[in-house]
Amino acid sequence: MKLKLLFISLFVTVFLAPNLFAQDADKILGFWLTQEGDSQVKIFKATNGKYYGEIKWLKEPTREDGSIKLDDKNENEKLRDKPVLGLQILKSFDYNAKDKEWVDGTIYDPKNGKTYKCFIWFEEGDDITLHVKGFIGFSLLGREVEWKREESLRE
Repeated sequence: MKLKLLFISLFVTVFLAPNLFAQDADKILGFWLTQEGDSQVKIFKATNGKYYGEIKWLKEPTREDGSIKLDDKNENEKLRDKPVLGLQILKSFDYNAKDKEWVDGTIYDPKNGKTYKCFIWFEEGDDITLHVKGFIGFSLLGREVEWKREESLRE
C-alpha cells in the first residue's frame, strides 16, 4: 500500500505538476490593450520557452502627414527607421512558478526610446488585468501599468 502511494505521488510530481505550472505560465499568452488604450500587444511563447510581446495594433499607426509612425526615439540610431507597429517591446521573460510572476525580462517604451528591466504578474484570482512594472535598478522604483486582456486582434 505504501509503495502504491509512493508511486502515485511520484507520478503526479513528475508528470502532472509540470503541466500545471505550464498552464499558469501560459495565462499571459494572448492580446493585451495597454493602459493608455493606444496600442495592443500580443504576448507569445518562443521556442526557447521565454515570453515575448510585440505591438500588433496602434490606435494611430500614422503621423499627421500620413507617414507610418517610426521608432524615431530609439537610442540606437540604426533602429529609428523601424515601424512602431510590429516592434517587439517585451523580451525574454521566464516564469517564476513560486512567485507566479514573469521575471528577468525587459520592456521597451517606443514613446521615449528606452528599455527597462521588467516583471509581470496577475493579482490573485484575476487573469484579465496584467500588471507590468518597468524599472531601472531596484524594482521598488519604477512605473507600474495595467493592461487589459482582449479576445482577439483589433482592426
